Amino acid sequence: MSRHQLIPSHPDPSHSGAVSGPLGEGPPGLSRPGVPGPAGAAGVDGDAWLPDGGDDILLVTSSTVLRAEVERIVAAAGAQLRVAATAAEGGRHWDGAAAVLVGSDIRELPPRRRAPAVLVGLDGEGDSLWHLAAVLGAERVAVLPDAAAWLADHLSRSRSPGPGGVILGVTGGCGGAGATTAAIWIAQAAAGLGARVLLVDGDPWGGGLELALAAEENPGLRWPDLSEARGSIDPIQLADSLPVAGGFSFLSWPASREQPVPVAAAATSGILDAARRGYELVVVDIGRGADPIHTFAWDCDRIAMVVPAQLKAAVAAVRLLQEFPPVEAALLVRGKSGAALDGPLIAEAIGLPVQGRVPELRGVAGAMESGRLLELGKRRAVRHFAASVLDLLGDGLAPGGPE
Repeated sequence: MSRHQLIPSHPDPSHSGAVSGPLGEGPPGLSRPGVPGPAGAAGVDGDAWLPDGGDDILLVTSSTVLRAEVERIVAAAGAQLRVAATAAEGGRHWDGAAAVLVGSDIRELPPRRRAPAVLVGLDGEGDSLWHLAAVLGAERVAVLPDAAAWLADHLSRSRSPGPGGVILGVTGGCGGAGATTAAIWIAQAAAGLGARVLLVDGDPWGGGLELALAAEENPGLRWPDLSEARGSIDPIQLADSLPVAGGFSFLSWPASREQPVPVAAAATSGILDAARRGYELVVVDIGRGADPIHTFAWDCDRIAMVVPAQLKAAVAAVRLLQEFPPVEAALLVRGKSGAALDGPLIAEAIGLPVQGRVPELRGVAGAMESGRLLELGKRRAVRHFAASVLDLLGDGLAPGGPE
């Protein structure tokens, strides 16, 4: 199950319009006639569809504002909506619904019911939505009206699910933990096994992942080119438009002195949805802090946290863990075997299992600066580490492919 975050990091009223930017009207090779945009005031894809028949969508809320927003979205998508004012009232319809949407006014769920597919809230409710979603175990969070187009598309796919890949998030438990290095090596190893892999740079302030790949000149789109993308994105078009290095595609922030261009959360979610449909594995270098966690972690099926074998790093990791969505997570310990703070002690202190050990290699910092990380990734120790991480995905790393 993936998680979605749909609160813009940098709210901008201009981001609520129709499909625009590279995946709507952009450069040659990405223009796609008929890419749908929002329909009417709800901002919903007018061409979105749901198959006839099947079960209803259940919305649990007593908020008339939320109900009105969701009614427009579901109607535009062609589905049937059933509304319950309380969780108790919706209990008898819960398990039979195609998808369950719970409003931010609901604080408790019926006993022994599956987690709601989406927690829906309104712009302005802030971080409280994420805390509530974690408490309820919601799979995704949609903030309306900005997320209207995404929600319609999500409901469509929930009624007619297709194959999809796995999204693995990699983050550092503390500053300088080595998450970017680990993410690159994991992507490289998976690509070496023949999987279709996309590596995503989730940190606009990190200087650009393309530097570590020595791929600044590789042709393809970067995050700023996709900042205005809206609605459902074609996975084949996305894959054909991204640069390639080390046998895998990557989506990076540009390595430049310019201020990062804000990317609306609706665009980020649409891109990651398309990536899931177009690749077998998507590795997201999440970055640290609440903002990147909220932006990317809720889309991940698994999260791997890189933690140096140090007490201070373990304490910092515990704090960061409080921001995680309710997904399976594990530790990647960086340090030599026999360190004073070994794997079992770190696992006990943080409360997550150790999945692998990031090898300590000479020259990693220099390789990062000079773009030679992919060379180090060919070493046996690195390949062994990456294999242990891919084991975390289990059978989830199955062919997804573009729909």
